[in-house]
Amino acid sequence: MTYDDDHAFAELLPATRRALLHRLARAQSEGRAPSLVAAVVRDGRIVWHGGRGSVAGGVPDTETQYRIGSITKTFTAVLVLRLRDEGLLDLTDPLGKHLPSAELAAGVGEVTIGQLLAHTGGLAAESPAPWWERTPGTVRPELADVLGEEPFRHPAGVRHHYSNPGYTLLGSLVAELRGAPWEEVLRREVLEPLGLHRTSAQPEAPYAPGLAVHPWADVLQAEPVEDLGLMAPAGQLWSTTGDLARFATFLAQGDERVLSADSVREMRTPAAPPEAGDRYMGYGLGMQTLHVDGRTLAGHMGSLPGFLAGLLFSEQDGVGAVALANCTSGPLVGSLAAELVQTVVEAEPRIPEAWRPAAEVDQGVLELAGPWYWGTHAFGLRLRGDDGLELGPLAGPGRSASFRAEADGTWTGLNGYYAGETLRAVRREDGSLSHLDLGSFVFTREPYEAGAPVPGGADPRGWVGEQ
Repeated sequence: MTYDDDHAFAELLPATRRALLHRLARAQSEGRAPSLVAAVVRDGRIVWHGGRGSVAGGVPDTETQYRIGSITKTFTAVLVLRLRDEGLLDLTDPLGKHLPSAELAAGVGEVTIGQLLAHTGGLAAESPAPWWERTPGTVRPELADVLGEEPFRHPAGVRHHYSNPGYTLLGSLVAELRGAPWEEVLRREVLEPLGLHRTSAQPEAPYAPGLAVHPWADVLQAEPVEDLGLMAPAGQLWSTTGDLARFATFLAQGDERVLSADSVREMRTPAAPPEAGDRYMGYGLGMQTLHVDGRTLAGHMGSLPGFLAGLLFSEQDGVGAVALANCTSGPLVGSLAAELVQTVVEAEPRIPEAWRPAAEVDQGVLELAGPWYWGTHAFGLRLRGDDGLELGPLAGPGRSASFRAEADGTWTGLNGYYAGETLRAVRREDGSLSHLDLGSFVFTREPYEAGAPVPGGADPRGWVGEQ
């Protein structure tokens, strides 16, 4: 589905809308934000928007720009995944394969592209002083200035350590392989196809000013707004709740004009564990993930002096939320975005689609449905209407997974323990179904079925009483 301006803001119950407004108002008041704006998107359409405070004498709306800080990284990651999907690079490639090694500090060229995306490359969190967020990019005209003389804090691939310079390198990689500046590539390949016309590298009116609020008095001070230069792919962008709502829908569903559903799913799949004390469950490829009351949310947080930003969505519920504020510290916009999602999914849970029988079914695939045994553990294999399969225990805990059909007659695991593993239906010479092979695990119709190729074989005496 796509964003529909004609039906915006009209689909939530009055009680839900009031609850959302209350959460927004409380966050703006308690967080002492000069302005705070938020939106909720459901199934591809904005269904609620709210603004508090003032920007240029008026209440901010879906077209008011705020700086979004590190949400920029998610846009940069999309560009890198596009290069991968086109076959121009592999995530296991060392960076030096594509960026001239002469521009890279010792060892940086050996860090893989995937490690940079997941912040596991071991690079420093920040560029050398002065702090890049409050100084112009002209202070760092070359990658060597961004990396410094000692770019590493940890061995590559050992731990998750958030790195802004790492995303500078990814932006330079995009520019190198596309032969155009990062900003130009982003506009051509992502912003224009998705209709994100209010997202830009420089502010475009109407936009909120970056402000600091005195911690002990109700007074303000303007924050500097710098062009970050080479660091732009890590945090340069300005955007609106309207555009970020569209972007959240894309991150949940994919869009073949930009990136497939499989690739955006890969982006939000944790590739690195969180640091100790981090509230996030993990970090994917340019996306953060977290658990909230048993629900998995994905997205990204962002901040720059004078601005706070949060974007989170629940793919399973089709609900996302965006929150933007123009203050250096104040409301916890990430927590607010999560609260807005929770408010909607709890007050108005998604109504299940009506069940309909499959239009057609392959009889050979239908034969696979039903109970199977891995050793003595009973599992059920169910056909889905979209030609996929679902495997799960018939009772108690156990490994469950969904599988996608492949052209060669096999199925690939999409989640859980069996993610990426191959499921094969093995047949005897006469064509009858023998067993299932799932990543070397043999599933049979009967527990330790006689004559089946169970690893280690079955006791020839079969099942007997007390021994």
